[in-house]
Amino acid sequence: MKPNYHNLIIRIGMAGAILVLTLSACASAAGLSRQYAQNEAEAPVLAPLMEKSAGGAAPAAPLPEQGQTIVASDGSNQAIERIVIKNASLTISVADPSISMNTISKMAEQMGGFVVSANMYKEKLGSGAEVPRASITIRVPAEKLNAALDLIRSESTQAPISENMNSQDVTNEYIDLQSRQKNLEAAEVNLTKIMDEAYKTEDVLAVFNQLVSIREQIEVIKGQIKYYSESAHFSAISVELVANAAVQPLEIGGWQPQGVAKEAIQSLIRTMQDLGTVLIWLVLDILPVLLVLFLIFLLPPLLVIRAWLRRRAKRKAVQQLVKQAPPEADA
Repeated sequence: MKPNYHNLIIRIGMAGAILVLTLSACASAAGLSRQYAQNEAEAPVLAPLMEKSAGGAAPAAPLPEQGQTIVASDGSNQAIERIVIKNASLTISVADPSISMNTISKMAEQMGGFVVSANMYKEKLGSGAEVPRASITIRVPAEKLNAALDLIRSESTQAPISENMNSQDVTNEYIDLQSRQKNLEAAEVNLTKIMDEAYKTEDVLAVFNQLVSIREQIEVIKGQIKYYSESAHFSAISVELVANAAVQPLEIGGWQPQGVAKEAIQSLIRTMQDLGTVLIWLVLDILPVLLVLFLIFLLPPLLVIRAWLRRRAKRKAVQQLVKQAPPEADA
């Protein structure tokens, strides 16, 4: 009976440890999220990201230097920078897209960044001519993003055709991932101890399957943490390089039909605007004034004339009846 009791104790201990660790992980993650949301408006406070180990303090994954400082909730003097991912994209016209692409590539390397992708191809214009076009995506240190954008704009003598910049604050997600990693690693340690104490094959396999699942989750979380960290350290810039010929108006023997069409459309718009202005003034200003003048000065004389004409017509009718009446016989 001793082996059976020992087996029962092992199973109960394993189930209890898994249940407690799971509830602890959920409670810890929920507590961190609630505390972060509650204190963000007053004085940003986050759960500590520096874990205590048996041998002393073990630092968490390094945080990029971005944005606002957050003080740890344990009252220590730790300072954690907000993690903000900044990216930009722009389209510019250049004399030679291939040369500009090489220049941007070298600039990224000199700034401590790297090239993510680069493509060179040809674009066919409406006139049938083919002009080169290039696209390149680079990553540069986040603190050098504005300087890199200025250098890219300097490749063109014109204003950018399009430009966009966006940023994303992922501090909360980063903290949550670190909390989940910490709890999963603690569960891994405890399950490893339980597996070492188990002696039956089915118990070992059950714990081993739990360990495999937890280790897979830990690797996924580590990948997400690494992605956030690297994305915050290095900003992505996507650049479209268009040849100057592709943005020039069509010209035939010195005649630019696009320019003429543009002027005609602008003239039509101005004419419609003038016509609309005249109609608005006519309806809202001139017609009411004419109506008032008509009621004051023209309507009374017209009414008098109409009454006189009616009386005159009536007299003529009476005179006509008198003339048509037969003469009375003499007595």
